[in-house]
Amino acid sequence: MPSQTVRGLSIALETEREAYQRQANIEELIERIGAVLSQDGGAEPIPGLRLHRVSRPTQLHHGVYEPSFCVIAQGSKEVFLGRDRYRYDPAHYLLATLELPVRSHVTTASPEKPYLSFSLRLDPAVVSSVMVESGTLIPRGSTEVRAMDVSRLDEGLLDAVVRLARLIDSPADADFLAPLITREIVYRLLKGQQGARLCYIATRDGHVHRIARAIEKIRHQFDQPFSAESMAQELGMSVSSFYRHFKAVTAMTPLQFQKQLRLQEARRLMLSENLDATSAAFRVGYSDASHFNREYKRLFGLPPFRDIERLKKAARSDSAPF
Repeated sequence: MPSQTVRGLSIALETEREAYQRQANIEELIERIGAVLSQDGGAEPIPGLRLHRVSRPTQLHHGVYEPSFCVIAQGSKEVFLGRDRYRYDPAHYLLATLELPVRSHVTTASPEKPYLSFSLRLDPAVVSSVMVESGTLIPRGSTEVRAMDVSRLDEGLLDAVVRLARLIDSPADADFLAPLITREIVYRLLKGQQGARLCYIATRDGHVHRIARAIEKIRHQFDQPFSAESMAQELGMSVSSFYRHFKAVTAMTPLQFQKQLRLQEARRLMLSENLDATSAAFRVGYSDASHFNREYKRLFGLPPFRDIERLKKAARSDSAPF
């Protein structure tokens, strides 16, 4: 048999084995998440590891993503960061490297095949440690890196995800082994397509770290007046450079970022603490209630009162919005 034919058969067999193993891993992940979540909702069976289940497509949900590695075992989802849209499914993973206000919704789910997801919180200290021990260097010239993206989920990453999920049934082993597998996942991410993006969780230099400092300050002081000039001066940047790099990382201007945080918190206050729209507006930093109402409707699609009534009605009929 010609050598080229032998090589071709070998490659075909290897590809078939990989496809079989991948499907087996996905099926095991579905089974393990389903064993934890027999009904819609979420759980954190291991610190930093969050599981979710949803039985039907959802409306857009506004929230803040923390630095995390997200995998879907079954179903699909869309995430919007500013005007950018990210779609992922069991063949892809999503990586977020900063705390970002986003909109997201489950696009594929059913009672027979519910949406099942796995997300792992990423600790900058762990990322830094793995970078140092593995000799990973930040690519030169990568000064503008979006803080979120989607990539193909390769077999090595999927295998590590499944091994981490197996520890849910072994709490005693999880205390020791979960940190080791988490480091392996971080290592594989650093060596993968999004390695440069992940590096910026840990770096202490460059524009991305400065923008991370700005994001942290805005998140903790979102109800205070914002001055781009003061922020740029504090970061040692020009105003134009600050705006350019902030938008490169977050897909939003600083004011748009702050506005989303304010409106999301106002929505939470009205829904969870029963504040009226005017009280919530003043609590999050608005001085003009009518301005608040216009911006609220622009973001959520309805005036505050009608939106909160809709959410409460959905909660009564379907537990809670996802």
